[in-house]
Amino acid sequence: MTARFTQQVALVTGGGSGIGRATALALAREGATVVVSGRRPERLAETVDQVKAAGGLADAIPADVTRADQVAHLVAETVARHGGLHVAVNNAGTIGVPGLLADLSEDAWAGVLSTNLTGVWLCMKHQIAHMRSQGGGCIVNLASSIGAHLTLPGMGAYAATKAAVNALTRTAAKEYIGAGIRINAVSPGPVDTPMSRFPGETDQDRDARLAQVLPIRRPATTDEIAAAVVWLASPEASFVVGHDLVIDGAGTP
Repeated sequence: MTARFTQQVALVTGGGSGIGRATALALAREGATVVVSGRRPERLAETVDQVKAAGGLADAIPADVTRADQVAHLVAETVARHGGLHVAVNNAGTIGVPGLLADLSEDAWAGVLSTNLTGVWLCMKHQIAHMRSQGGGCIVNLASSIGAHLTLPGMGAYAATKAAVNALTRTAAKEYIGAGIRINAVSPGPVDTPMSRFPGETDQDRDARLAQVLPIRRPATTDEIAAAVVWLASPEASFVVGHDLVIDGAGTP
């Protein structure tokens, strides 16, 4: 355990697996008390157990980021249990059902937007309200290099939301840096999680495909993305405001 986030409280949405779990573990190793949130309590409990097994402090508060009442409760309960909120990582997201734009149903479109965009906005809305009252904080939003910077057929809804998250991040960063709140984004390329696989692909199939299109010839690990998130939230990045940190193995043209 180190001390960059000692006596700080960090909230990670989508904390039950993948990048969210890796980020929770990384923040806890740096001394933070970590609150993980998501829709599957059993997965959140696994993250909490892993943090505690490593000597860290963690708690779980289930919430659906598409529900305004649940997001408000999540932030309020985090503050009530742990005395503040200093770092927020808005990681919850979905890739949705891939399909050409004209073939998407309204429900499929709305489902991706409600989680990836409205969910981030709701989280920021309540996180910022608390951080303003305590004199500052840091927010890191998870965008996507595939969505925000590299367009792929069949991924229109996903790409639209991730590009919007980047724009929302830049706008909010300028609006609230005067209140001491630093807001940035991370845009990962393909990461070694189930979301990086096409339907029907195995991990080996995905790795072979990425080896043909990524100069680095592999997906990122969740720990590599978590390290970038932690750096953006740390004092070392104190002059970084409204930035989108692309981590994609040179995959963006």
